[in-house]
Parts: sequence; structure tokens; C-alpha cells
Amino acid sequence: MLLVTALRTGRAVHPTTGTLATPAGAVAQTRGYAAPAAKNAKKVSSKFRPNAGKRRDSKRPGRDPGLFRPMSVNNLTHPVFESEQRVALQLPVFRPEAITPTAASKALAFPQNESNLLKAYGLPTNILVDYLLLSKPCSVVREVTVSLLDQLDNAARSSSKDNRVVLTGKPGCGKSYLMVQAVQYCSQKGWLSLYIPRAISLVNSSTSYVYDPRTQTYGQPAYAQQLLKRFVDVNGSLIRHLTLRSSYPFDERPVNSGEPLLNLINVGLEYQHQASTALSALFDELAKQTKYPVLLAIDDLQALYCRSQYRDPFFKSIKSYHLTLPRTLLEFVSGKRVFARGAVLGALSSQNTTFRTPLELIEALGLEPSGPSNPYVPRESEIVEYAKGLKNLPVPEKLTVDEAASIFELWQQAKALHLPQGDEPFLTKYTEAGGNAREFVQKGLLQTVAM
Repeated sequence: MLLVTALRTGRAVHPTTGTLATPAGAVAQTRGYAAPAAKNAKKVSSKFRPNAGKRRDSKRPGRDPGLFRPMSVNNLTHPVFESEQRVALQLPVFRPEAITPTAASKALAFPQNESNLLKAYGLPTNILVDYLLLSKPCSVVREVTVSLLDQLDNAARSSSKDNRVVLTGKPGCGKSYLMVQAVQYCSQKGWLSLYIPRAISLVNSSTSYVYDPRTQTYGQPAYAQQLLKRFVDVNGSLIRHLTLRSSYPFDERPVNSGEPLLNLINVGLEYQHQASTALSALFDELAKQTKYPVLLAIDDLQALYCRSQYRDPFFKSIKSYHLTLPRTLLEFVSGKRVFARGAVLGALSSQNTTFRTPLELIEALGLEPSGPSNPYVPRESEIVEYAKGLKNLPVPEKLTVDEAASIFELWQQAKALHLPQGDEPFLTKYTEAGGNAREFVQKGLLQTVAM
């Protein structure tokens, strides 16, 4: 067997003279048949190098952008490349002496350098959107504008109890714009103006509130402090000449009668937990003074007559007249508290369906109810009292052709439309909107805005 194996493997076989005994199961192996020892294989790294033989240049310029290179200025002179930028509107300034019957249907710009009224108090959302697209705040004087401002001129010499007006009308007829015009007019005429553009924010649980056991109402110190700051920013030049008629013993800083009215306001500005009390005291002082007429303007007035979204410790809904500031406003709106000189102006809104106009306020203004109004429908006695004596000033639901034409020319001058000038596109949009001011601007003109 050994010979056969050697012949197959090609190895020489040497004869042996003797063999050693090996234990059972062991394999006999000669020196010639010993297998060489295994060696560990060495890892050989790859000799491949990317871009071998090429010299790298770190300062090599970037790739040629080709078609994405900007064109030279000389190639952009064609009218097709000229973009229509917004231009500053050249409009007459809104002045009290300019508001005459002949100014109806004319666009006027609000003065921006003399008063920061619009920036301090803010604006309703729909008006703010318009002013973001236009280059300056402006509005078109309407016939109802002249009528309302005449009433305010007469109210400057009488008590606010006889001058409590509420602007009513169809949604989008221009009530908020009319209120802004009235506030701007009174501010330029030397009135003390207090404007609340979004009364819904007082009752929609969007600000902090705390219970005051002294008045048994819920105060809103953060909102009251902001309102005090805005009032000072707008009327700072007038309140410097007013002094206190009563004393107010605040724990932090008592304020005595005869001191400047600004000292009372500063207490609410420095100590937020006293802001609600300081604001209520400010209303008392404004009601007593006779040097300046006072205008209290409230947009979304119907929200103050609805149940608020605040909750008491038992998670029951808090009524609006159980909040300190809404209760104070309702007392002046209803005539329970009056300004010696001045007026109260409100406006109804139907955009927020959570705060609909209640039946008590609808009946007090002589409006047509949208739901059941028979004697079996319950009325809240407190709301009925707060709605007594209000005068209804209906705003025309349609723009006249001249008023709509002024609005159309205003937006054309601002280069915000993609409509050609002419009677045909104007009459088309005016007819589509049915004469409604908001529909004419937002769904008629602004659908073509070049953003």
C-alpha cells in the first residue's frame, strides 16, 4: 500500500529495517510524509488609486453654470423684463377740514407722521391685509362717512349718554373701515380716543385672568396693561394736561388727587397685577374731566354681549359682564356710566360665528332676527339692560358706482392688479360683487394680485 501511494504522489520510498510499535488508533507517519507547517496569510492592500497620475489643483475654478448665468444689464432693457414694483400712492391727506360733502367718493391717505394711532391700537384683520398690499394706509370717503362725522362733531359738546351709536349692516359693507375713519377723525380733532379693534379677544380666553374679590369680577391684567400703554402712546400729548380728581390708595404707590393723570397710568404700567384697577380708575377720570371729548370705539361689539369662553374654578362658563374690562365697556355702552363730553361707537360683525349677535341686542337695535323671536324664547335680563338706548346707524350694503370706481383706481395706482384699465373690467368686477365692498376688493380685485 505504501508503494502504491508513493507512486501516485510521485515520492520515493525508502525501505525500513524495523518498525516501532504504535499504540492502537495512532497513525504511523515517516519524516518524508510530514506536512509543512501552515503560515498566516498576509493582507495585501489594493494598489488602485483613483485619478492616479493626475495633478490636483485646489484653486481650480468652478464649473461653468452655462444657461444659469445671469444676463448682463444691457440685455434686460426690453419691457418684458421690467417688473412692476409698488409705488408710493400720491393721495390727498385725510384731514378734518377736507371731509366735506364734496370729498365723498375720494380716496384719502391717513397721516403717518403725526400720529401712530393705527400702529398702537392695531386694525381688524381684513383691513390689515389690505394695508399690507397697499403702500400706505388709506380709505375712500363715503356719504355715510360724512354723516357719521357730522354726528361726532355735535357729540363733542354733549354727554356720551345721548351719543351711543352702533354701526350695522350686511357683512362686508364697510363698517370697520367707517370706524377707522371716525377714530382717525376724532384723534386729529383733539379727542381722547380709545379704540378696541377686536373685542372678541376680550372674551375668547386668549389672555390670562384672575379673580378679584374686591369687585367680585375677573380681571385681565396683561390685556389691561397693554391697553394702558396704547392709550398713552396715542394720547400722550393730551393727558399731560389732565390731573386727578380722586385719590387711589394703591399698596405699591398711593396716588392722590391733584397729581397728573399720568401717575395713575404709570402704576398700571409698572405693576401688572394693578393694571385692571388702574384702567378702571382711568375710565372714572376720563368720565369726570370736561377739557377734552372722549371717543370709545369698539369693533366686534356683539362679542361683549355673548357668553365668554373663560371658565371659573368649577369649569362653568363665565359671563362677559363678570369680566372687569368687558363689564366696564358695557356700562359705558349702555349709559350706566357716561363721559361728560364724548361718544361711544360700536360695530357689529358676523365673521366669527362663535360670537353671534344675541337676540337681546338685535331687538334693542331694531334689526330683523335670524331665528325665533317669539315671547317664549328666553331673554337674559342683564343683557337687555346693557342694550338699552343704543342708536342704530345702518351702513349702505352697496357701494355707489363712484365709490367703487375710486377703489378700483386706488388699486390700479398701486400696481397690484392684472386688470387692464377701462370701464369693462371695472363694471365686470362691480357686478360680480353685487356692490358689496368686501366682495369687490377681496374676491373681485385681489384675485388678480401680482404677488
